[in-house]
Amino acid sequence: MWRNRNVWILLTGEFIAGLGLWLSIISNLEFMQEKVPSDFVKSLLMATGLVAGILVGPYAGKLTDQKSKKTVMLMSGLLRAVSVIFMLIAISTGSVWWMVVFFVLIQISAAFYFPALQAAIPLVVADKDLLQLNGVHMNISTLSRIIGTAAAGILLVLLPLSMLYVGSLIAYIMIFILTFFLKIDEDKGKQQAKNNTQEKSSFKDVFPIIKGLPIVFMTLLITLVPLLFLGGFNLMVINISELQDSSAIKGWIYTTEGVSFMIGAFFIKQISNKISSYTILFGSSLLIGVSQLLLYFADIQVVTILAFLIFGFAVGCFFPTAATIFQTKVPKDFHGRFFSFRNMLDRIGFQVILLMTGFLLDLIGLQLMCVLFGILSIAITLIFLNKHNQTQQTINQNQ
Repeated sequence: MWRNRNVWILLTGEFIAGLGLWLSIISNLEFMQEKVPSDFVKSLLMATGLVAGILVGPYAGKLTDQKSKKTVMLMSGLLRAVSVIFMLIAISTGSVWWMVVFFVLIQISAAFYFPALQAAIPLVVADKDLLQLNGVHMNISTLSRIIGTAAAGILLVLLPLSMLYVGSLIAYIMIFILTFFLKIDEDKGKQQAKNNTQEKSSFKDVFPIIKGLPIVFMTLLITLVPLLFLGGFNLMVINISELQDSSAIKGWIYTTEGVSFMIGAFFIKQISNKISSYTILFGSSLLIGVSQLLLYFADIQVVTILAFLIFGFAVGCFFPTAATIFQTKVPKDFHGRFFSFRNMLDRIGFQVILLMTGFLLDLIGLQLMCVLFGILSIAITLIFLNKHNQTQQTINQNQ
């Protein structure tokens, strides 16, 4: 796997793109803190982009299955670079409406890019290497987040806000150029014949596939648990910073969660042959619920760091396992539509949870909200675990 140039291009591209992404995310938070006082309004602004991504999702999935994954990645990468220009206009004018345009374009770009990327990964390595590559890919993403957030925190003090977006623009242009060097063998002869059939097919064709694969269906459902935490992650970080009256805690949270994620993604490779995928998913899900409950003590710095340490480790185990299940169990002919559908679910979940988080932060505050989310996460996990055990018992009895 490590002699495959495509692997190195994807990992290098993920690192560069991640740096650009987190420079812009931290800058977005800074811009909104200056211009938007309400957490709920912040969540509404961020949700506009998610809605745009959901609307184009079906077309993005169908296009990814019909066309070259590389071409889709290139076009979406170009749009991602163009979107930064509108954020520079927002800063120069002081208008949040230009930031909304930025949110819309960046999310439309992501709606095309990530299904194409997830569909491309199984084409560049063998199935036996997928879990390892997914883990490494997510670790690279996390490393770029740690470095990107740390760099953003330092640069915000030293440079004007607009220069951070210029840094993001440079990173996006670099990944656009790097994507040109990808060589993905999509078996052009078969692909053309397949395309002729798929052009008559529908995005809805993926639903019977999901329904017929219980492990895929259950994994899709249980991803709601980490979304409960991730959907309002940035808003919670802002509130923790305000609760502890500390700007430094933001960096500690992102760094702790990121390093812990990398440890989890490394750890899961070591135990994946000994423990079933379901056990990993349910165990990780319970840990996420525990980490949310711990944030009832978010005014205590040590407990806050511990909560994000547990959360990072749990999602580091959860997401590579889920990604490998999807890539190996779903037929490759449906990867574009499936991963687009999954992204649509994630975006809808993010949107609902983002709005819910903003509303609850204004209504009951961070600590009670985290207790509520923690109880909900553990309840969802136990319900799905019980359902899974009942299904397994039925299967065993039929045998």
